[in-house]
Amino acid sequence: MLDPDQRRLLGAFVRAHRERLSPENPAGRRRRTPGLRREELAARAGISATWCAWIEQGREVRASPETLGRLARALALTRAERAHLFELAGRRDPDAAAPEPADDAPPSVAALVVSLPHPAYGLDRFWNASCWNEPAARLFRGWLGEGLPRNLLRFVFLDAAARGLIPDWEARARRLLAEFRVDYGHALNDPRMRALVEGLRTESPLFAAAWSEQTVLDREGGVRLFAGPDGRPLRFRQHSFCPSDRPDHKLVVLLPA
Repeated sequence: MLDPDQRRLLGAFVRAHRERLSPENPAGRRRRTPGLRREELAARAGISATWCAWIEQGREVRASPETLGRLARALALTRAERAHLFELAGRRDPDAAAPEPADDAPPSVAALVVSLPHPAYGLDRFWNASCWNEPAARLFRGWLGEGLPRNLLRFVFLDAAARGLIPDWEARARRLLAEFRVDYGHALNDPRMRALVEGLRTESPLFAAAWSEQTVLDREGGVRLFAGPDGRPLRFRQHSFCPSDRPDHKLVVLLPA
């Protein structure tokens, strides 16, 4: 259930957008209230006026995604406003637009990656490298480069080069998987995402064990250690960003620590 603050924000959002709508008002008839009345909004959305009143009052109402969709259409919400409505209601929009092709790096990410002097790369929603710069290719030998598999999870869990590159390999691999699970939750119905996970569960005992633990973590920055080509440790501080125009992608930058 939503907490009181969330319910209050949801109610205020619905009321504000209801009051912005122009009613179908016969000529000469004056109205005392701005916008649509609750009863009129309810009729447009095919829901009860009581439910509309309760949601605007911040009462405990748990609407289905289908009901929220009808409410969004009745309120004539834009795509951004509709997404915000579902976010406030703690629901996933079943009609949300599918992400663009995963192998296409957003121009904003690609431009930043090539302009940076330190290791940087882009990840799509499957955690395939969509772009990278030369410093990243030198650091991630075995993963980034022409003719190499570009999926970060498959590299970390299945490639022996990853174990030589990452000193605390098992702990880092487990954390990486816990961070990936957030993106997995956004694409539960994508058969390619399920195929990626099932393949890794079959091929990597560590992946299978860690996946069954159901650990979920935010992707956070911090110091990352790598073994350099000469065996000396390399220290970087990792930063991750999501472009506003393509939130299914990530920009990852490693700055010398």
